Amino acid sequence: MSAATFSADWLRQREPFDAIARDAAAQRLQLQDRLAALRPHTKAPWRVIDLACGTGANLRWLAPRLGGEQEWLVVDHDPTLLGCWPERLTAAGAVPVVSSATLTQILSFSGPGFDARIVRQQADLMTELDTLPWHAADIVTASALLDLVGIDWLHRLVAASAASGTALLLSLNIDGRHVWSIKDPMDASVGRLFGGHQQRDKGLGPALGAAAVPALQRALTAAGYRVFTAASDWWLDSQESPDARALHCALIDGMAAAASEQSAAAAPEVRAWQQRRRALAQESSLRVGHLDLLALPA
Repeated sequence: MSAATFSADWLRQREPFDAIARDAAAQRLQLQDRLAALRPHTKAPWRVIDLACGTGANLRWLAPRLGGEQEWLVVDHDPTLLGCWPERLTAAGAVPVVSSATLTQILSFSGPGFDARIVRQQADLMTELDTLPWHAADIVTASALLDLVGIDWLHRLVAASAASGTALLLSLNIDGRHVWSIKDPMDASVGRLFGGHQQRDKGLGPALGAAAVPALQRALTAAGYRVFTAASDWWLDSQESPDARALHCALIDGMAAAASEQSAAAAPEVRAWQQRRRALAQESSLRVGHLDLLALPA
C-alpha cells in the first residue's frame, strides 16, 4: 500500500471533523443498539481489527462507544504513523504510556466504561490482508479506506469477513459529493478530474473511489450480510472556526493538485479555480459527502 501515504498532520487536522460526521452517522445507523447485539459474552473482551489505522483516530472514536474490555489489533503499512500512537493516546487522555520506538509495546486506552489494550502491526494490506486473525475478531473496522481500494481487494475483504462471520464497520468513505455554498463555473470540471484521479492505483488495485460503498454493499448482500449505510458528511463553514477554514482550504489545494495532475492541459484553468475558491473560502462553506457502512452477519 506504499502508494497511499498520509501525513500525521493531515490526519490530526481532519480528526475533529471526522468525529462530528461519525456521530451523526452513528445515530442514523442505530450503531449503539446494533453493536450491543453483537457484544461478546460479558466476560470476554471485544476483539477488534483496525485496518489502515493511521495514528489511531478510529480507535479513539470507537472504543468509548463499544464499552467494556477490548483487545485491538491495529494495522498500517506506515511505521511512522504507527509510531505516533503513544503520543496521540496520551494527548487523548489515555492511561499514561511510555513512548517507545518499538511497535511491540502494548498500549492502553481507557476511559469511563471501557478499557482497550492495543497491539500495533506493520503490514501491507495488499499482500497480507488474508493473514490477519479474522477468526479471532468480533468486528473489523476502518476509516477513510474503502475509496482507496480496488474491486479485487474488496472481494477479498468480503471473503475473509464472510468466512469468519465477522462484522464490518467502515467509515468516512467518499461518495463523490462536493457541495459549495457559492458556486463556480469550474466546480463540475474540477470535480470530474478529481474523481478520475481518485481512481488511480493507490497500492490496493485501481481504486474504486466514490463507487466503493455501492460495490461493497452489493458484495456483502450477496454474501448474506445485513448492510446499513448512513451519510457521514463533513460540513466545513469557514465562518464558524479557523480550523474549518483551514481544512476547507486544504481540500481546495488538494483537489487542485489532483485535478492538475490528472489533466496537464486543464492545469491553468484549475489553478485559476483554486485561486478563486481560496478567495471565497473565508465567506463560504463546503459539504463533502461521505458514507459509513455497517455490515452484520446474518
